[in-house]
Amino acid sequence: MSYTNVMGLIFPNMHDETLRDMTSVRALGSVPFGGRYRLIDFTLSNMVNMGVSKVGVITKSNYQSLMDHLGSGKAWDLSRKNQGLYILPPFGITDESYAGRIAGLATLDAFFSNSKEDYVLLSDCHVVGNIDYEKIVDAHIASGADITVAYQTGVIPQLDSTLVLSTGLDDRIADIAIGDSGETTGKYAIGLYVIAKALLRQLVHSAVSRNQMHFERDILQRNVQDMRIFGYEVTEKTLMISSLASYFAANMALLDPETRAKIFRTDRRIYTKVRDCCPAIYGLKSSVSNSLVADGAVIEGSVKNSIIFRDVKIGENARIENCIVMQGTIVSGSSTLGSVILDKDVWIKENRTLQGFESYPIFIEKGATV
Repeated sequence: MSYTNVMGLIFPNMHDETLRDMTSVRALGSVPFGGRYRLIDFTLSNMVNMGVSKVGVITKSNYQSLMDHLGSGKAWDLSRKNQGLYILPPFGITDESYAGRIAGLATLDAFFSNSKEDYVLLSDCHVVGNIDYEKIVDAHIASGADITVAYQTGVIPQLDSTLVLSTGLDDRIADIAIGDSGETTGKYAIGLYVIAKALLRQLVHSAVSRNQMHFERDILQRNVQDMRIFGYEVTEKTLMISSLASYFAANMALLDPETRAKIFRTDRRIYTKVRDCCPAIYGLKSSVSNSLVADGAVIEGSVKNSIIFRDVKIGENARIENCIVMQGTIVSGSSTLGSVILDKDVWIKENRTLQGFESYPIFIEKGATV
């Protein structure tokens, strides 16, 4: 089929609470990842690689950073005269009334009316992966499902909104538990759904008229027996962001060549905002091992098992190990950092020592001075 018949809708603010310190100044989808990417890049690139030419980003709050990153959508080939990238601000939605997807979808009547696509692909931004969305849409159409829920099998993430699924032999979902189901392993949804546009509008209108504003509970769980809701198991490698520790672990996982090859595939690329910058500079006394270092960085100290973003400066005799150092941060000479996440534009003065743990990394907020 032609995937131009599918539109994408992305929810960059879903699961903001999983990284409260980082999302106080940005949406979850705008959280930096892997040296030069943002979390939304993976979802958006998966849609573009599938052939989707119309993508709406439903924002809620703290979306200035997100808009600056996405721009016109040129980096994803979505800067077009027709279709392309649409930023959909939360007109008429307050934090009190925003209870998830339904509140955002309820404001999109005009957007849906002006769209010719028949299917909608709904996605959050808390899963890092290179996923073949084509197979999900094909499975949805072939099964005759009303709604298809993408899931994985394994250790269930500790999220209040996690869907734990029970499926039959044909992958039709028989039961849905939300949040803590008492199980530690099983089938869990990854925040990716396929549904016909007409049915989505009908379900949203019906839910709003009854003041039912929770997509998972009021549409999926409530209708699991009456509608044809099917699951689709995603087998590609993914990294789930469900806490600060899992964000740290997901970044560190990129240091493994095998994981990196599965996420950044050459046949399905992950795109991000293009920024021209000089190559990284390594001082004569610098030492770098098993690390990802972005362009524009200046390394004069020791870096080991770390993710170094653009325009980072590491001073002489500074020692960085198992750290995530974001754009514009300065680590002055003779400082020692271990298992630390430094947000953008942080200044670590000379002779400072910060030591966290892999299971409990220290986080330094954006623009802070230590």
